Amino acid sequence: MAALGAMAVVGALVAAGCSNGTAATPKITVTARAGVAPTPPAQGAYFGAWVPPDLGPVYATQTKRPSGKASPSTSPSSESTATPEADDAEVEARDGMTALTGFERELGRRLDIVQSYISWKDEFPRKVDTALLEGGHRTMLLTWSGTDTREIVAGRHDALIRARARAIKATGKPIFLRWQRDMDKASLRDTKIHSPESYIAAWKRLRTIFKREKVDNVAWVWCPTARGFGSGAAQPFYPGDDQVDWICVDAQPGGDYEYRDLSETLKIFMEWARERTKPIMVAEFGVPQAYGTRRAEWLRKAAQTLQNPQIKAVVYFNSNEQAQEQRDRRRRYEVTGDRAAVSALREFATSPYFNPRNLPVTSGG
Repeated sequence: MAALGAMAVVGALVAAGCSNGTAATPKITVTARAGVAPTPPAQGAYFGAWVPPDLGPVYATQTKRPSGKASPSTSPSSESTATPEADDAEVEARDGMTALTGFERELGRRLDIVQSYISWKDEFPRKVDTALLEGGHRTMLLTWSGTDTREIVAGRHDALIRARARAIKATGKPIFLRWQRDMDKASLRDTKIHSPESYIAAWKRLRTIFKREKVDNVAWVWCPTARGFGSGAAQPFYPGDDQVDWICVDAQPGGDYEYRDLSETLKIFMEWARERTKPIMVAEFGVPQAYGTRRAEWLRKAAQTLQNPQIKAVVYFNSNEQAQEQRDRRRRYEVTGDRAAVSALREFATSPYFNPRNLPVTSGG
């Protein structure tokens, strides 16, 4: 199956109109090297997800069923290989693949993009990253947290950045690199971001070091919050068209809404993005468990909203980790165990628009 790096759209791109039929695809450009780094599909949008390794045991209990063919996502790496001597990293890797392939089995297809999160100082690749990278024709969205931007600009972290660049290059795999997402949040201003100018300078230093190391297999993804566009906090952090391959947004509805369609969450961001010649990735979106019986309705509307010709990748956030406490169902986005929501997400993910590589589809679940 073709890797995402082989499906290049680097110059003008004309595809089907958006869901309301009123807009044509704008010219789309990227700085990434086509055929090596991941690039946009000619039509439609890649579908991916964040599926936490801690869901591995949940899906492991569903693996052995009395009948039914395996889904296209089933692979030897998803089988349990735990031993009493297995270390934490091995358990995380095993659970990560079990969770991923279990989620894919419910969707009835293999994902295009699989998300992985690492802290600033985490080693890369960890065992779970290696398992995901080698697990079969999925492209990694590597979300790498940052550190003090002033220290980066001053060169205090050059050795770490160089080591990360070399490690990413050594994978030989196309990787989406999403460095320091949500930089527009006020909570980061006093701790490590400081200002848009400091952030942009740090971004450019990272890119310069990666360029010196000849890292060609990376597409740079700039990703603030959708809420930041409404307040005007996000826009000043944009490093510039020559520094960014994909513009991106994290688009959870937020805990202060009883119900909110994805179209409302994305509205102001999309107005800003239309002025850019960049493909769009929605790297975190999810339907809150608080929406109850309306979750399936929300997902079907979201699928319509995301059929915008500039949106080239969508990544579902199948996790409850953002919940502030157990009763906080407005920030719990897992569909695992919710049959109606899983069915709606399967319709979403297996529609031709969100399956541009024409991957095999089964009945799922």
